[in-house]
Amino acid sequence: MTGRVEGKVAFITGAARGQGRSHAIRLAQEGADIIAVDICRQIDTVPYPMATPDDLAATVKEVEALDRRIVAAQADVRDYGALKGALDEGVAQLGRLDIVSANAGIFSMGTAADLPEQAWQDMIDVNLTGVWHAAKAAIPHLIEGGRGGSIILTSSAAGLEGMENIGHYVAAKHGVVGLMRTLALELAPHSIRVNSVHPTTVNTDMIQNDTTYRMFRPDLDHPDRDDAEAAFTSINALPVPWVEPVDISNAILFLASDEARYITGVTLPIDAGELTK
Repeated sequence: MTGRVEGKVAFITGAARGQGRSHAIRLAQEGADIIAVDICRQIDTVPYPMATPDDLAATVKEVEALDRRIVAAQADVRDYGALKGALDEGVAQLGRLDIVSANAGIFSMGTAADLPEQAWQDMIDVNLTGVWHAAKAAIPHLIEGGRGGSIILTSSAAGLEGMENIGHYVAAKHGVVGLMRTLALELAPHSIRVNSVHPTTVNTDMIQNDTTYRMFRPDLDHPDRDDAEAAFTSINALPVPWVEPVDISNAILFLASDEARYITGVTLPIDAGELTK
C-alpha cells in the first residue's frame, strides 16, 4: 500500500523531540524522507530544559528505523543563514522538497506589564520570525520543484484567542496566522498550499514542567503533574487535560497529503474543543 506522502521530502523545524519528532516519524511512516533541524541548546529566557543533540540523534534513529532517509542539522531558526544552509544541504542530498512543517517554538510566561524585554524578544524571534525564516528558506525550492507543495505553520489555540500571562506567546502565535494567510495568497499561483494548526496543550516537555504547573496552579506552592491535570482539563471541552503529539502529527499529515489538495489558508484547531468553550 502506498503511503500518503510517498516519495516526498518534508522539512521540519524543532524536530529533536516533542511535536517535531512526532511529525518526522508520522510523515516517515507514510513514505516521506525528512530534513530535520533543531537548535539543540538552551535559550536563557525559556524556563524548562530544551532539546539536546542526543534528542536530535534519537529522531534520526527513529526515522531510519522506518527505512526512510533523514538529513539532520543543528540550526537556530532565528539565524536565517544557518537555517537556509541546513535546508539547502538537505535538498541537495534528498533531491527535492514538498512539505514544510514550521514547528519550532518556545514557551515562557509573565504579565504583559512585567515581561522582561529579552523574554518578549526571544518569543517573537523564535515563534514568529523563525516561522517566517523556515517558509522563506523553503519557498524557492518549492517553486523550483514545480510540483506545488504544502507549508504548515504551527500556531496554537492561543493564536486564535487571548490568554492571560502569556501575551508575548499569544502575539507571536496570532502573527503566525497573519503570515499564513498572506503566504497562502502569494503562493497559490504556484499550487503551494499554506495552512496553520492550532493545538491545545500537548503532552510534551513544553507543558510537563514545574514552571507551567505553577502557572496553571498558582494556588499551590509546589504543584506537580497530578495537581495541574485538573486545571489543564478545565481548558478543554472534551474531558482530557492535553492531546498527544501524534494528534497534531495526524493533522500535519492530512494537510501535507493530496487529501487536502484544495485546502489552503485555513486555521485548523486540534484543541479538544478549547476554542469552542
